[in-house]
Amino acid sequence: MRLGICTAVLLGLVGFQANAQELKTEEDKTIYALGLSIGRSIKSYDLTQAELDILKKGLTDSATGAKPAVEMEKYLPKLQPFAKGRQDRVGKRFLEDASKEKGAVKLPSGVIYKELVAGKGPSPKATDTVRVNYRGTLTNGTEFDSSYKRNAPAEFPLNAVIPCWTEGVQKMKVGGKAQLVCPSDKAYGEQGSPPVIPPGATLLFEVELLGIQGQTMPGAPQGGGKK
Repeated sequence: MRLGICTAVLLGLVGFQANAQELKTEEDKTIYALGLSIGRSIKSYDLTQAELDILKKGLTDSATGAKPAVEMEKYLPKLQPFAKGRQDRVGKRFLEDASKEKGAVKLPSGVIYKELVAGKGPSPKATDTVRVNYRGTLTNGTEFDSSYKRNAPAEFPLNAVIPCWTEGVQKMKVGGKAQLVCPSDKAYGEQGSPPVIPPGATLLFEVELLGIQGQTMPGAPQGGGKK
């Protein structure tokens, strides 16, 4: 998470404090929705309850004009590496949990592959062009892409996408569906894919293999879109 975003999130939280209140008006409900949105934004910090209490103190001191307990000039530059460290921790735990799911297989690259629906057709090679439907989410459940929502399957050379896909989709058979959990170094790495995929993000995909270009698959949907 970038420093500017961190600062905006923390300042935004000042507008909604932790004391429980009834949501009596539409404005109250809107402010509450703002709190939910901001809470999701800082989920990657993986804060404990004790750390949330420290965060609330910082917000209160800032909002009331109290003297800061730390020097801002010293600690503001620490926010970005702190966020990165916490995001790495969340991603590692997500991968560990995914690898323990029934039917999950951890590939040598670190990608977690789990068959959801068995296919009956052929498996593609890295040099093949495939047609798929897919849904991609971050570890916090935020959906960042979906061919289902576009109502248009994607078609692309399998060796022209992220390494997680190149490896994982080759394990599938046409007509099958699988879950791929991609470590950041097998996805978009430290650069991410702004604004939807943050740097160093672990990603979760559900992929449905509809077809392989040049091969006839009885019953497979026709047509498709480009990613």
